[in-house]
Amino acid sequence: MKIALLGYGRMGKEIEKIALQRGHEVVIKYSGEEDYNIKLADVAIDFSIPDVAFTNISNCINNTVPVVSGTTGWLDKYEDIVNLCDEKKGAFIYASNFSLGVNIFFELNKQLAKMMSSLEQYNITMEEIHHTKKLDAPSGTAITLAEGIIENTHKTSWELDKQVSENSIPIKAIRTPEVPGTHTVTYKSEVDSIDIKHTAHNRQGFALGAVVAAEWLANKTGVYTMNDVLNLG
Repeated sequence: MKIALLGYGRMGKEIEKIALQRGHEVVIKYSGEEDYNIKLADVAIDFSIPDVAFTNISNCINNTVPVVSGTTGWLDKYEDIVNLCDEKKGAFIYASNFSLGVNIFFELNKQLAKMMSSLEQYNITMEEIHHTKKLDAPSGTAITLAEGIIENTHKTSWELDKQVSENSIPIKAIRTPEVPGTHTVTYKSEVDSIDIKHTAHNRQGFALGAVVAAEWLANKTGVYTMNDVLNLG
């Protein structure tokens, strides 16, 4: 499979290693300035930056190249991409995190939220820790976790670096050098606390998941999620 890497930073280079190990060919390495012909690729993997992700993804769909994106911070235009994908009969997967472990963590988070939904004595808080080069806060993974809680409890929103409130989930975002990603969800009452936590040890899990998603998406049309790729229901 011929792969276009749209974004050739640390994640792009990690994806390249995994793709080559799995027998694929990387035909485009786009860093943000050079011209490229997306039609050379069978599939594209976008790990760029928020300012250019929408353009990258649109270009792929307009040229009937399936595209997988892990770029966060551009989702105000997500529905535009969905509509374009429907119009052009394209293929698209967005995930805030492609790690297999994180996607299992997402489902665990939803199930715990359902179990805790009637126990109003517990306050819900979240914390995420990432490397200092991460441009957005909170992380897309943290937002996905918060949305999973909101779907299954009385909470209606999340807020960055705020105190506990009745209807919102406070998210604390910490930036520390060389941390791939740690996410913790805490339910705390006066008598005890329940924590669920995912810690990434390196970027390999993210890269492998992105390549697996690209392999799965090839020759398909439609808009999908990692739940479809991993058959998590």
